[in-house]
Amino acid sequence: MSDAQPEDAARGSDAQPAASGAPVGVSLPAPSQDTPAGEDPVDVDRRRFFRALASDALSLAATMTGAAGAFRAATAEAIGSPGDVGAGQGAGSPAATPSTVAPRRVRPRVPPREASPGAARPEPATVPSAPPAPAEAPGFRSPYRLDGAGLVLIDQRRLPEEVVEVRCASGAEVALAIKDLVVRGAPALGQVAAYGLALTAGRVADSRAWARRATISGTARALRDARPTAVNVAWALDRMLARLASEDGEGIDGRVVARALREEADAIAAEATADHTRMAALAIGLLPWLPDRPTAILTHCNTGPLACGRVGTALGVVQVAHAEGRSLHVYVDETRPWLQGARLTAWELAQAGVSHSVLVDAAAGWLLASGRVDAVLVGADRIAANGDTANKIGTYPLAVLAGRHQVPFYVVAPTSSVDLGAPDGAAIPIEERVPEEVLSLRGQRIAPAGADALNPVFDVTPAELVTAIVTEEGVLRAPYEEPLAAAVEAARARHPRPPGPAGRGDEP
Repeated sequence: MSDAQPEDAARGSDAQPAASGAPVGVSLPAPSQDTPAGEDPVDVDRRRFFRALASDALSLAATMTGAAGAFRAATAEAIGSPGDVGAGQGAGSPAATPSTVAPRRVRPRVPPREASPGAARPEPATVPSAPPAPAEAPGFRSPYRLDGAGLVLIDQRRLPEEVVEVRCASGAEVALAIKDLVVRGAPALGQVAAYGLALTAGRVADSRAWARRATISGTARALRDARPTAVNVAWALDRMLARLASEDGEGIDGRVVARALREEADAIAAEATADHTRMAALAIGLLPWLPDRPTAILTHCNTGPLACGRVGTALGVVQVAHAEGRSLHVYVDETRPWLQGARLTAWELAQAGVSHSVLVDAAAGWLLASGRVDAVLVGADRIAANGDTANKIGTYPLAVLAGRHQVPFYVVAPTSSVDLGAPDGAAIPIEERVPEEVLSLRGQRIAPAGADALNPVFDVTPAELVTAIVTEEGVLRAPYEEPLAAAVEAARARHPRPPGPAGRGDEP
């Protein structure tokens, strides 16, 4: 690996520390006193850097495939419980510093379960004097927070039985968390990826400029590849890299670069909060609010703050309506195979005191035929230029059933989920995950030995089945090409930012 080229070695560069224990991104050592005669000390340093970088790339690749253990619990230090939505996160938080990954069980109730077969998982550390469990503190909750040691994520694989936090100190650890579904939901993934890149910039702030750029570039690639369908990740990283290009250069202090990327990540999170609130206000106006009964809404997957940051997208409509005192009842699709609806949406609604019922995915047709549903609200992981929408698997049949029974089907998603570079749904990549997620249920095998399974994570709902797309820039109706392009342009005008990286100017 000593001959690795910079562009190859940079892939996944901000990985776990190398076998020597030296953290990734440290400043290059002083030239050795025994440098062979005739060799440039800088070249020796450069070879050392890329040799270590290549080792880190292999470490990340191995961990991504489950060959190496992810998130080893190196410490069990107590970290505060996840703050309620709106509690001091984002701008103004202390700058991140390197740390080990330290998951923590806030309130142990059942033995930890393995969330994804084939890879080691963080072992929670029980804290003797834990704060009150989230179930005792009503309200919607954000999936992440920042502290002086990095980015702290609620491990969504463990909900609803227990609340476990996983601490990420680098962009590579954030990429692993995204890949392993510790955190999920397209808007939240974009925010978390942005903060992950900012963490990496902080770790390499004292490195030389060329080393700093290689590390940040490689980490951005690892983050981008962790969940390819969610366009918000690519959108946020393009924006972060544009800020990097505008701030970095020869002679620029790495701490200035790290501060700029942290500011950009804070802006992405703050804008998402404001934009999701705008979307909720617009969508509330589409729903019937009757004096004699609650408004009935059917949802799929999880689109609350856990998936979106502080305010949800589709479930953000429920969040804001509930805060306004409106009467409503939410029917929650369980959402196989990961049960995001039954585990996460129902947990969020219970936290906030919203009336709800969980139903199996296959019961949605019966429910819609019964006339009990006033509207279907779903989110989107990616929206093509023509309005075709990729969302959690099971959304497409739900749209077909809603159309059959003349129930409005609304997609609630920010313009950051719009991919104008994809002309239609056929251009959207559909992630497929391991069969074991279908063949097992929460660690218990439910299919015969030797059985195989297909596990597509998303499906595409054709634009003609979508009643309206609600973005922060307005309620859009078919045909969607011009309204979507106009909404993206309006969002850009409201949030001026540096020009995007070359070749991606057509994407939001």
